[in-house]
Amino acid sequence: MKLPRRNFLHLAAGAAALPAVSCLAWAQTYPTRPVRIMVGFPPGGPADILARLMGQRLSERLGQSFIIENRAGAQGQIATEAVIRAPADGHTLLLIVPGNGIANALNDKLNFNFIQDTAPVAGISNGPLLMEVSSALPVHTVPEFIAYAKARPGKVNFASPGIGSTIQLCGELFKIMTGVDMVHVPYRGNAPAVIDLIAGQVQLLFADTPSSIAHVRAGKLRALAVTTVERSKILPGVPTVGEFLPGFAASNWFGVVAPRSTPPDIVETLNREMNAALAEPDIKARLADLGAAPLAGSPADFGKFIAAEAEKWSKVIRAANIKVE
Repeated sequence: MKLPRRNFLHLAAGAAALPAVSCLAWAQTYPTRPVRIMVGFPPGGPADILARLMGQRLSERLGQSFIIENRAGAQGQIATEAVIRAPADGHTLLLIVPGNGIANALNDKLNFNFIQDTAPVAGISNGPLLMEVSSALPVHTVPEFIAYAKARPGKVNFASPGIGSTIQLCGELFKIMTGVDMVHVPYRGNAPAVIDLIAGQVQLLFADTPSSIAHVRAGKLRALAVTTVERSKILPGVPTVGEFLPGFAASNWFGVVAPRSTPPDIVETLNREMNAALAEPDIKARLADLGAAPLAGSPADFGKFIAAEAEKWSKVIRAANIKVE
């Protein structure tokens, strides 16, 4: 049977609109079941704390449970691969840290490409690392530390929570920019590195703020500088490394990504609700307690941020010849 032209055009227009209507309906009903936010590190650390903080707010705002699942191991890559292989329906998300963006630069044997295989959702926070020494070390400024290290080539140790960590890369960048000869001492996590720094077993640590701020305030550690471009509100009297080494900058940031093919409407829904949560005064206050500030913006903004960070630190990785198997 031949359809009248008007009826044919009406049906064609309706068919063309179906994908858009389907995506819109999907976004309006999302989430349809509990959502997992996977964290590649043990409970209690900064990544876990921020995942639970954001998960609680998303649960309240979207009416479904956001469950935190800690799947530690392989510098966070076990959790990363699990999320990448999960259905791209917005019900499995990944809390990411700076190490995620440089994973492929550190290990060319991974079964995935982080930047290509994920969809940026939203940033959560951005804060400084603290350039710290033991309070017993006879240095009080960045120039004094540089002079101290140059007078003792190969005898000054800097700690990190593991090979390939952002904290190690900060130390390597510092070495490159100053020409000091320091030895990297990797630990299994922040806690033992901080303990040995206090004891004087190592001389320097670029520490994340939550793990060491209490020791700084108690006088056991001395913060020589913060690594961000601007001074930190939590330690306003402490200068930035960049004030002595122009161009030096590093930050400890966190955010959320989803599997690559997650529908854009779902990504936008999550981004909108996360940004709204970051604007709440109590969330801002909680982040400030951790020495951080909200990292709000669009998914595209966050994607550009990740790519820029990956490019910057990949250059340091190549210069220092760092590899993680």
